[in-house]
Parts: sequence; C-alpha cells; structure tokens
Amino acid sequence: MNDELDPDLELADQLLHLLQTAPAGLSEYELIQQLKSSHSTHIPNLPLLDNLVLFRTHFLVFNALYQLRERLWDEQRAHLDISPLCIQLQPYRSGGAGLTEHDPLRDYYLDMDNLRNTDADDVEKLLTSFWTRMQGGEEKQAALELFELHDHQHPLNLATIKHRYRQLVSLHHPDRGGNTERLQSINKAMEILERYYS
Repeated sequence: MNDELDPDLELADQLLHLLQTAPAGLSEYELIQQLKSSHSTHIPNLPLLDNLVLFRTHFLVFNALYQLRERLWDEQRAHLDISPLCIQLQPYRSGGAGLTEHDPLRDYYLDMDNLRNTDADDVEKLLTSFWTRMQGGEEKQAALELFELHDHQHPLNLATIKHRYRQLVSLHHPDRGGNTERLQSINKAMEILERYYS
C-alpha cells in the first residue's frame, strides 16, 4: 500500500491518498510512519527522537491536513476530522457550521511563521511549562495537552488514553534512541490521567 505513494505529490495529496485507503481513519503517528516508509520528501527523514524534529514533523503534517480540510470542504468532496488519535475522511455535510467557526489550532498550523520561529529552546520551554503547570494544580489539563488530547472531539476513555500512551512510549523510549526526560513526562502524565479516567 505505502509503495503506491507518489513522491512527487504535495504532502496534502499524499495524506489524502493514505486516508482514502483507511476508511476508519489513522492516528497522527500512523500517518507519519506511513509517510516515512513511503519515503515522502515533505517531512524530515530523521528519527523522531529529537524534540525539535518531532515538533517540525508534527507541524508539517498538521499544516498539510488543515490545508487539505479546507480544500475538500471548498470542493464539497468531504469533511476531514483532525485529531492526533484519529484523522478521518467523512462525508461532506452541507448546511452545517462547516469551517466557519473560529479554530485557533487551524490558525496556528496554517501560519508557517510558527514553524520558522520555533527553535529547540521553545520546544523545551513547552515541556518545562508542562511540569510547571503540573506542580501548580493544572495537572489534568497539562497531561491531556502533553498527550495532545486536550481538544479531542469525542468523550475520552481510559482505553483511548492508553492507546496514545503506548504510541508515545514507543516513540520516545531510550532503548529506541528516545529522550529519558520526555519519557518521564509521558509516564507522569499517564499516572495522572489514570487517576481521572479509571
């Protein structure tokens, strides 16, 4: 399936192809893995071990997803549901609110200055902010944000959270060249979310 991906296509079109072959949707992690195995030239061809590489890969994918969502909507072809756990093509629904509601995430990812102006120090500050907020009593929200589940469309349950946890652990485990501090953050966030969702 992955070898059918045309390397000359724009990233948004590569993502569309992958999503069309997965009617149940794909997680962000699965999309990135398929892009990498298809040798897409639009995302960094580096292991997702460094926080800045991970941020840049994530940003590029979400930038393309939001562009694709707007294009599909304008063409009245489909609705693209975007969340880190499940990115899914859905039938176009006319007459609904559509894309008219203000979406701060859309604004963030479509502004390429946010990619250009974010360096390794900024990414580290985001992680440090997680720990500061944890100690300040905003632990549940901080944990959900670390897992990128804070704006999840559907009600969250422990199975969904554990699935995301396993994805993040496999990505950041030191045995696979990952970052020990990031893994500790992920484990702490999981402990917190288990308390709230068990």
